[in-house]
Amino acid sequence: MSPDVMPEAQVALTMTEPADKTNRAQTRAQAARRRKALVAAVRVLLLVAVLGLWEGLSRAKVIDPFNFSMPSKIWDQIWTWVMHGTALGSLGEQIWYTLYEALLGWVLGVAGGVLLGIALGRIRLLAEVLGPYIKVLNSIPRIVLAPIFLIWFGLGPSSKVASAVVLVFFPVFFNAFQGAREVDRNLVANARILGASDRRVTLQVVIPSATSWIFTSLHVSFGFALIGAIVGEYIGATKGIGLLVSQSQNTFNAAGVYAAMVILAVVALAAEGLLTVAERRIFRWKPAGSDS
Repeated sequence: MSPDVMPEAQVALTMTEPADKTNRAQTRAQAARRRKALVAAVRVLLLVAVLGLWEGLSRAKVIDPFNFSMPSKIWDQIWTWVMHGTALGSLGEQIWYTLYEALLGWVLGVAGGVLLGIALGRIRLLAEVLGPYIKVLNSIPRIVLAPIFLIWFGLGPSSKVASAVVLVFFPVFFNAFQGAREVDRNLVANARILGASDRRVTLQVVIPSATSWIFTSLHVSFGFALIGAIVGEYIGATKGIGLLVSQSQNTFNAAGVYAAMVILAVVALAAEGLLTVAERRIFRWKPAGSDS
């Protein structure tokens, strides 16, 4: 091959490389879209199959429709609550009451867990002093505290908020504590060499490094906040989804119990979706395949 041909071949090869990369990227994107569509279709089919089987077995009396109800009756119960309200008032009011308790308990529990977790992760003496007490408190079944909070704070939202706080605090605390302990020591050393104070190291190195750990706990902690609010309402309340569950159980209305559970699931999924969106915005720098 003559020397004059070599540069032309190299130029042609160089020009085709970006096109190949673009084609591969488009192929991967199409494959990812097809996979998402397949996963969504399988999820829908699985849900339809489970609900259809449940409905069929209930109508055929293979399972007791009085105890297990059936999807059509559950839907009728939800529709009745939406259109005509509940015995406690409108359905929206019950949802908001429970959501308010869960949100307030979640915010307080997250704030306390993050602050104390970062503090104990950074201050060794504080961790050595408070560590045994936190372990003892964590070993207590926190659901059994709900009746105590009811005695202390009454039937209002305060007792439900307290139940939510204790359920949220510990998973957030341990993740924040571990995140503070897992910070790259080289980053801390470099910050100190550059003259950063302890406060700056904590705010600009430790907390950003622990954020991924903290967000991992946020995904499960809101579900715990809902559980705390619901359990508190179930034991004693003036309104809320938990009280709907209690009343439905007391009147042997299985459809009402399941309807309340469906509503709670929708609320929890919506909160999970909002947290996922927030996490993606905060962690834009992370590769797409490294979700925390």
